[in-house]
Amino acid sequence: MTIASQLTLCAVVMSTSLMAFAEADPMKAFPPAEEGYQRIVIKLPSVKNPDLYRVQLIPGKVIDADCNTRGLRGEIDEETVKGWGYNYWKVEKVGPGPATMMACPAGTSSRKFVPVYSDDDLIRYNAKLPVVVYVPNDVELRYKIWRAPEQAKIGTVE
Repeated sequence: MTIASQLTLCAVVMSTSLMAFAEADPMKAFPPAEEGYQRIVIKLPSVKNPDLYRVQLIPGKVIDADCNTRGLRGEIDEETVKGWGYNYWKVEKVGPGPATMMACPAGTSSRKFVPVYSDDDLIRYNAKLPVVVYVPNDVELRYKIWRAPEQAKIGTVE
């Protein structure tokens, strides 16, 4: 056996071992939450055609709010675990966002979930790995699963 084939065999064995290790507990690959953050893990169910699905990440806060429509601003950054290639997301810079300025009747305040509006909230659906999201301790994470129809529609030329 040549040195090149021995190195190839060694690389295959190592990558197979790493994959088996990750399959046993894929969370071992992900870093622990930094101070001031919590790690949220979403385990997606298997689906027939995952290309038709997307996961919408909806971080936000439950606050006392009146009748005005509110939102928060923030960033959802995608990062990769070094050496593993697994993606995870980190919610940062959550702060006040847009709100309407209507005069609300007295006593109409209640506890409401106010979402962070972001352009980066739809992610690929992959049931083989958990969706791992790091959010500040004072932020709650909700999510929706979206499904597209099997057949794409054809646009018309006008």
